[in-house]
Amino acid sequence: MQAQTRSVTLIGAPLEEGSGRRGAAMGPAALRIAGVDRALTDLGYDVADAGDVQVVPARDLPNHPKAHHLRTVGAFTRALEAGVYEIAAEGRFPIILGGDHSLSMGTVSGMARYAATQKRPLFVLWLDAHSDFNTPETSPSGNIHGMPVAYYCGQADLPDVLPRDRPLVDPRNVFQVGIRSVDAPERELIQKHGVNVFDMRSIDEMGVAAIMRDILGKVEAANGLLHVSLDVDFLDPDVAPGVGTTVPGGATFREAHLIMEMLCDSGLVSALDLVELNPFLDDRGKSARVLVELTASLFGRRIFDRPTRAA
Repeated sequence: MQAQTRSVTLIGAPLEEGSGRRGAAMGPAALRIAGVDRALTDLGYDVADAGDVQVVPARDLPNHPKAHHLRTVGAFTRALEAGVYEIAAEGRFPIILGGDHSLSMGTVSGMARYAATQKRPLFVLWLDAHSDFNTPETSPSGNIHGMPVAYYCGQADLPDVLPRDRPLVDPRNVFQVGIRSVDAPERELIQKHGVNVFDMRSIDEMGVAAIMRDILGKVEAANGLLHVSLDVDFLDPDVAPGVGTTVPGGATFREAHLIMEMLCDSGLVSALDLVELNPFLDDRGKSARVLVELTASLFGRRIFDRPTRAA
C-alpha cells in the first residue's frame, strides 16, 4: 500500500451478539485459516497477530429493551476502541477480523480518536448491503449490528458505552457503497444527516471506478484518514454466501477487487474491518477466501501476482 505503514496488526473480534443469529463469532478463526496473515506476509508486510479480544459483559451498562445484548456489545466496543487506537498510535495498520458489524462501533471510534490526535478528519467507506443507521428507537429488530454508523456519528443513544465527549465521525464523511436494503426510518435519518449513499443502482449507472474516484478525491482534498469497513454481504451471495444477512444483487468479484485496487493506489486507507463472515453458512470456506483475496488487493497484490489455480 502506497504511503502507508508496512506494519500490520490483526485483531480478532469473535462477536455475534450484535446480530440476530449465531456463527459470526467463528469469523476470525476462518479468516486465519484462509491465510490472511500469510497473504500479507507474502506481500512483504510485517504482520503481528494480537489474537482475539477477550471480554466479559459490562455489568455497569444497563440492559436495554431496544438494543439486544448491549452489555456484551458494549464490552467489545470499549476493548476495540482502545485496541485500535493503540495500534494506530504505534504506527501500525489495524485489521479487525469479525465478528458482526456492531464491532465497528468500537473500531471506527478508535480511529476517530486517533485521527483527532493527528488533527485530521476521519472518513469511512462503508461497503455493505445495509446502511446500519438505525437507532434503538428506529430498529425493527433491536439487533445492534444495524446501528454502528448511527453510533459513531453520535446519533444512536447507547449511553455510557463510550464517553459522550469522544470524537465522532461527521456523517457527511461517511460513504456507503453497495447499499440495497434500508429501513424507512433509516432512510430519513440518512438524508437528514447527509450520509453519502451509492446504492447498487448508482454502481450500475456510474460504475465503481467513477464512484471511487469521487470518494477518494474528497478524502485526499481534506487530508483525511480513511477507515474501510467491508461487510461480506456487500458482495453478491453467489460470490460470498457465508453471511446471515444475504441480499441479492450485490457487488461482483471484479467490482470488489477494483475498489480494493483503487484504495491501494490512493494510499489513504488507515484501518480495515472484515465483518459478518459466518463460516457455518459458508460453502467450504469460499467467503473467507474471497475476503482474504480482497484484503491482498487492498495491500498491493496485482493480477500478475495472483497464484495460478491448479486445473
